[in-house]
Amino acid sequence: MRMSLCRRVLGCVMIGIMPAAMFAADTGAAMLYTNGTTWLNGAGIPKTSAVFAGDLIQTKEDSVANINASGSSVIVLADSMVEFEGNAVQLEHGGVTVSTSKALATHAGELTVTPASNDWTDFEVKDVDGTIHIAARKGDVLIADETGTTTLPHGQQMTREESSTNKKKKKRAAAAGAAAHGPILDSPYAIGAGIAAAGGITAWVLMRGDDPVSPVKPK
Repeated sequence: MRMSLCRRVLGCVMIGIMPAAMFAADTGAAMLYTNGTTWLNGAGIPKTSAVFAGDLIQTKEDSVANINASGSSVIVLADSMVEFEGNAVQLEHGGVTVSTSKALATHAGELTVTPASNDWTDFEVKDVDGTIHIAARKGDVLIADETGTTTLPHGQQMTREESSTNKKKKKRAAAAGAAAHGPILDSPYAIGAGIAAAGGITAWVLMRGDDPVSPVKPK
C-alpha cells in the first residue's frame, strides 16, 4: 500500500515538473516565447503560448519571438511575419534565424531552404524589399526552387530576387495587420454602420414621440 502511494505521488510530481517543451514534442506543436509585442493569428499574446501548424506569428519593430520545437529553435526577428507549419516555417516577410537538428525547412517566396544533413545546422533567411538573403552559419544548406537545388556551403551567403508571385503574401500581411489592430467592431465600417443604425432608431423614436405605443392605444 505504501509503495503504491509513493508511486502515485512520484507520478504527480513528474507531471508537475514536465517541461512545456516536452508537451510540444508529444503533440507536434511548439512553444512560443516573446520579447516585446507579438501577435498570434492577429491577436496580442502574453510572454508564452503554444503554437500549432497553421498559426501566424508577427513581431513589431521593437520585438522578437522564439519558436521552440523538438530539436529546433526559430528566432523570429523584429518586424517579421512567419507561419508555423510543424516541420517547416513559412517566412512571409522579415527574417528568421533557424537552429535545427531535425532538418526544419524555411520557405520564402518560391525558395525552400533546408539543412543538407541531420547534423545541427544554423542558418538565416531574410526577405526584405523583394530580395531573399540566405546565410549558412553552421553546416551546409540546400536551396531549392523551380529551377533546381543548389548547395550553400557553411560560412557562405547568397541573395535571390523574389519572384512576381508575391501578391498572396502581401494580402496575408495586410489581413494580419488589420486583425492585430482590433476586433471588427473597431473598424471604420462597423463604426459607420453603428452610427447609421443609431441615427435611424433615434429618428424613428422622434417621429413616434407624439403617438406612443400603449396598451390603451395599441398599434
